[in-house]
Amino acid sequence: MPRWLLSAICALLLCLWQPSAALAIDDPSVLPDQPTPVIDLARILTDSQRKNLEQELEGVEAKVGWKLRVLTQFDQTPGLAVRDFWQLDERSLLLIADPRGGNLLNFNVGDAFFALMPRTYWVELQTRFGNQFYVRDHGEDGAIFDALEAVEICLERGGCQVVPGLPQEQWILTLMTSILGGLIVGIAAFPREPDQTIAWSWVLLLSPLWVILFGVFGIGPVVTRTADWLPLSRNILGFIGSSVAAYLLAQYFTSRNTQAGDNT
Repeated sequence: MPRWLLSAICALLLCLWQPSAALAIDDPSVLPDQPTPVIDLARILTDSQRKNLEQELEGVEAKVGWKLRVLTQFDQTPGLAVRDFWQLDERSLLLIADPRGGNLLNFNVGDAFFALMPRTYWVELQTRFGNQFYVRDHGEDGAIFDALEAVEICLERGGCQVVPGLPQEQWILTLMTSILGGLIVGIAAFPREPDQTIAWSWVLLLSPLWVILFGVFGIGPVVTRTADWLPLSRNILGFIGSSVAAYLLAQYFTSRNTQAGDNT
């Protein structure tokens, strides 16, 4: 069976299945009788995890005045009934964890939060902690806890432009761009004149390229997401090492070509 036909059939079955899952929308009967900041309908959390999370969210609200709420759902959902249950307002954040979607996490963000964290922050928060690979490695409960921890850190700081923390794959990307920037500097710095040691004119000419690679993509994401000096020092060493290596290699191959030309 062709792959496109199989995808079309799966999409059709998904569309046919979705309405039955949506019948529970606006169902206040699934809400608990007692007030609580966590409603775990999907049974993602253990009893101890849920109790600890309830205490944590209540502590955050008492300390900084921001209301954080968590709803997990699967085949049952209270829908819009949670708004009245929790009295959600502009200073409220609702984290919804639903394993049925491609991304586990979704956020209902009050308008007052955008003064501290821009909309791009919430997109990054969702894609970093809610993607299938992160959930597979850390579990659904770990994704919820880590996302809430990032929000709490930013609330204590008085706001963030980006999500705190530097994932391993993102650091590797910054290291690669730093090394690439260093290679450009090393090749550009190789002298073109006999009495020249470093071709500063070429380094300055190509500065828009290597500054973007090293500064914007290599250093910027690191210093804005973590205060750890280790990834920053590694990127700087990668930049310096690749520039020196490119400079020496260019000198080596140029000298070989010159000797070959003299021999002929």
